[in-house]
Amino acid sequence: MSGQMIVHLVRHGESLWNVEGRYQGQQDSGLTEDGRAQAAQFAAAFSREVPHPDVVFSSDLPRVRDTAAKYVERVGVPVREDEALREMNVGDWAGMTLEDAEEKYPEIVTAVAAGADIARGVGGETFAQTRERVVSAIGRVVDVLESREEGGIAVIFTSGNPIRLAAAHMLGIPSPGHMVLGAPDNCSVTTFRLRDGRSEVVRYNHDIAQARPADQREIS
Repeated sequence: MSGQMIVHLVRHGESLWNVEGRYQGQQDSGLTEDGRAQAAQFAAAFSREVPHPDVVFSSDLPRVRDTAAKYVERVGVPVREDEALREMNVGDWAGMTLEDAEEKYPEIVTAVAAGADIARGVGGETFAQTRERVVSAIGRVVDVLESREEGGIAVIFTSGNPIRLAAAHMLGIPSPGHMVLGAPDNCSVTTFRLRDGRSEVVRYNHDIAQARPADQREIS
C-alpha cells in the first residue's frame, strides 16, 4: 500500500428509543423527526468535508440506513450494507428501559456496572463478541481500500457501541475496552487513519452538525 487510508465512522441520527432511554440493540424504533433533521444537517455539512468518498458502508438497520441515505444522495456513491456493522445484540432486553432491566435482572445489571462483560438478554452478545465482528467488518472495508493501492477514504454508518469498540481496538486497549470512551453523539464522526502499518485515532465523537448528546446508559 502506497497511500494512506481514512476511515470515518458515523453514528445514526436520533431514534425514538434513544429519546425514551430504551435498549435498542438490533431492533429498530426508527428515526425521530429530530433524527431525520440531524441526518439531513449532517449530510449537508459532511458532504462538504468529504465530497468524494471511495466507498460507503452501512449497517442494515433502518435507523442507520436512513441516516446514510441522506449523505449518499449528495455524494453519489452507492451504499454497501454489512449486517456485521449492526449494534450490539441485546436479545430480549430490546425495548426495555434501564429501570426495567434493573427490576427484572438486578444481578446482571449490577455485574455489568462493576465491569463484567455479560450478554444482555436471551440471545444477546457480550461487548467482546460485538467488538470481534465489528473489527472484522472494518477490516473488510480496509481491504477494499487497500486493493486500490493508492489508499482512499471510507465512510461507515453504524451505531454507538460499534464505534466505541472499534476506537478501543484502534487505541490498542484490551477487549472490550470501551468503557473509558464516552458514548458517541447522534450523527457524530469518529475518524481513523491507517498508514505505514500504523493506525491512528484522529478524532472521536466529533459533531459535524447539531446533535443531541448521547445518554451514557442507552444501547444505541
